[in-house]
This record gives sequence, structure tokens and C-alpha cells, in this order.
Amino acid sequence: MVALDYPDAAAAEALLRNLEGIACYIKVGMQLYYSAGPAFVSGLKERGYLVFLDLKMHDIPNTVKGGAGSIAKLGVDMFNVHAAGGVRMMEAALEGVDAALGGGGRQRPTVIAVTQLTSTSQQVMNDEIGIAGSTEDAVIRYAKLAKQAGLDGVVASPQEVRAIKEACGERFQTITPGIRPAGVDVGDQSRIMTPREALLQGTDYMVIGRAITGAADPRQALENIIEELIGS
Repeated sequence: MVALDYPDAAAAEALLRNLEGIACYIKVGMQLYYSAGPAFVSGLKERGYLVFLDLKMHDIPNTVKGGAGSIAKLGVDMFNVHAAGGVRMMEAALEGVDAALGGGGRQRPTVIAVTQLTSTSQQVMNDEIGIAGSTEDAVIRYAKLAKQAGLDGVVASPQEVRAIKEACGERFQTITPGIRPAGVDVGDQSRIMTPREALLQGTDYMVIGRAITGAADPRQALENIIEELIGS
């Protein structure tokens, strides 16, 4: 998944033109969505892209239900909520999707939950957020709650993939940011792996942003990653 972490549609379009012809999932996050709006997402779908709308909804169940319904009508292929909102909130997201799509025969988007952000170290989680124990323990607890709510998977760091699969089953999907090819600056991420390492852990999707979007030649950067994965 290529993360379109850009401030506006024009900047995102420049990257899309650069990557034209390479089949990839596109992740649209808060910065771009708040700037370009739902029309940009609809445009991506019209051009045949698979779209992960990364808005990390976290609110009371009724509000999340309504928001999930609006997202489902956009036709995105995947979106997320925060597992910290609890089982009832996550269930409400699925209810919102079902209510929006009705019996129209449209395929339901994959709905996943954010566990702990890949920028969150154990020190931050323990001392600032106030969650005791290890980061992995917190991630697994959230993953189990997401599965209980009926969600399809979770966002987590690649370091937790194996533990999630063992706790929730191999079919429970893992979407992993924090992917950094060797030699690329880690930025604000603290729990990272290379693409090859993440693949060997068994992750289902890798979200890669700055390693591609911040490269001098984004197309070459993506092709290098694909070559690395094919050779794994």
C-alpha cells in the first residue's frame, strides 16, 4: 500500500502519474482527505485503484456508525477505527456499513482496527498513555477485541504480526506500517522492519509512505521494494 501523505490533490496526482502502470493499493490518510475530500477518493476508485481510507475513527458508537456508513458509500476497499474505542464501537462501525450498503449487492469494505501506533514506544505507552505492560501485550489485547467485534483485522507494527496471527488466527488480517527499506531514515517510527522482514513475518499488507514519496525517484524506490519482495 502506497501512502499518499500529501497536503493536497495536486501533489498526490504528481506521485500517481509517476507510479502509473504499477499495480498498488493506495492509502489516503487524514491530511489528504481533509484537503481533497471524498471526491478525490471517488476519483481513485473510478480509475481502478484499491483504496484504504485511513481516518482512524474513535468516537461514541452512534457517531462511528454514521461515519462508517458515509465511508462505505464512497466505495472504499478498506477503512479503520481505533480499537481503543471498545467492542461496542467497533460493532457499530460494521452496523453502519451494513445499513449504508443495504441489500444492494455491493461488496463490504474490509474494516480493521488500529492497535498501537508504530510511533508509540513502550515508554510512551506506559508513562504517557497510561497502559501498563508490554507494547505487544497491548496490541494482542486490542486485536482480540477487534476479532470479537467481528472486524477483519488490525493495524499493527510488523513486530507483532506473528503474535497476532497466533492469537487470532492466520485469516485475521494484519496491515503493517513502520516499513523501512534498509538505509532509509526511520523518521518518527519506533517499531519497524524492512519489507523483506515484514513479509517473512507473514503480514498481509505493508503500508509504505515516506520511503517512496520522499525518495528522489519514487518509481524506482517502489520498484526496488517490489524486487526485494519477489526475491524473498
